[in-house]
Amino acid sequence: MTIAPALAEMMVELADEAATLGFGGAMAGHVIAGHIGEPLIITLQGDLGAGKTTLSRGILQGLGHQGAVKSPTYTLVEPYQLAALGAVYHFDLYRLADAEELEYMGFADYLADAGLCLIEWPEQGRGFLPEPDIAVRISQSGEGRCVILRAYSAGGEQLVHQLKRGTD
Repeated sequence: MTIAPALAEMMVELADEAATLGFGGAMAGHVIAGHIGEPLIITLQGDLGAGKTTLSRGILQGLGHQGAVKSPTYTLVEPYQLAALGAVYHFDLYRLADAEELEYMGFADYLADAGLCLIEWPEQGRGFLPEPDIAVRISQSGEGRCVILRAYSAGGEQLVHQLKRGTD
């Protein structure tokens, strides 16, 4: 999807679901600290069951969401209004038949209103989605998960460097 070279990259091994939630919470702290009014776009790729929604849940909970976080597989988008960032949108594009459907559902309006967009299955929106600030790839690794973050903007680069300092 993204062909530009990453500005920063990191890999982390997460032992289980609790570690994935915790890493999402750590990401959230840096999202809040680095928020400058522009929407941050984080894409999440990986096989079914790899942990995309679990990581998204950790981010949303780390941003202060108290309720349930479900995968928006059937609704395509789940909105959240959070004190830390304002509007946060969690997209799951798995069931998108054509990237052009994003235009019909008003994706540009969501982006204009957002503090953060979490986008699962971004490859389904190829050609329509903007380049992410951070692209996350999650894969199974034994009992746990391997998470690779690649930053493609200055804000994404800052977040990845802050996370690296926190995990060293």
